Amino acid sequence: MTNSSSTKSRVGRPSKEDAAETSNRIIDTAARLFAAQGFAATSIEQVASACSAGKDTIYRRFPSKVALFGAVVERLRARTLNRLEIEIDSAGGDGDALARLRRVARWFLTVNLDPDMVAFKRIAYSEAIVFGEDNRDRWENDPIMDRLVALVSEAQASGLLADGDPRTIASHLLHAIVFGPSNDAMLGRATYAATAAQDRYFDQAWTLFLRGAGR
Repeated sequence: MTNSSSTKSRVGRPSKEDAAETSNRIIDTAARLFAAQGFAATSIEQVASACSAGKDTIYRRFPSKVALFGAVVERLRARTLNRLEIEIDSAGGDGDALARLRRVARWFLTVNLDPDMVAFKRIAYSEAIVFGEDNRDRWENDPIMDRLVALVSEAQASGLLADGDPRTIASHLLHAIVFGPSNDAMLGRATYAATAAQDRYFDQAWTLFLRGAGR
């Protein structure tokens, strides 16, 4: 009787693994729909239908569409950080600190031209309600930016970059490397779709960066 009663009490209660799988399925589905349709055109009803989950199930985990989009973006950021850590580890044997910084800077250009990244950045810029004013300083406590700042500091310590606030220099580098091509991609252009075009742009941007911050 005890075992039967215990079994009955668990009916309808998903395990932690099942609950996590459901949340992951919801986020994966929402990511696909947001990227394809944009924020405004994607509804909770569409997400529920596409991932075979009830609206109540989604709202228990994500109280609003904004919260769901935030979860999608956080997952993208976590995966980007993981990829960055792998890239930094791989760059460990690439000569001096400036060579390592160059390699990682080139990686930043690649990742910011990834179609999913472009889609979500387009949404973030076009839908002010998603992030609001609190994200104006999103780089202040961002682990992705922190890794780049650390690489800049290493190059400075080796005497390969000029003195100055490493976060300011890292921001300048990101702006020089990423801003133009990323905006171009968000406008739907394919100017830098090919690796060769990215390489040409990066070589010019890196040279200009070194003229301002290099030794």
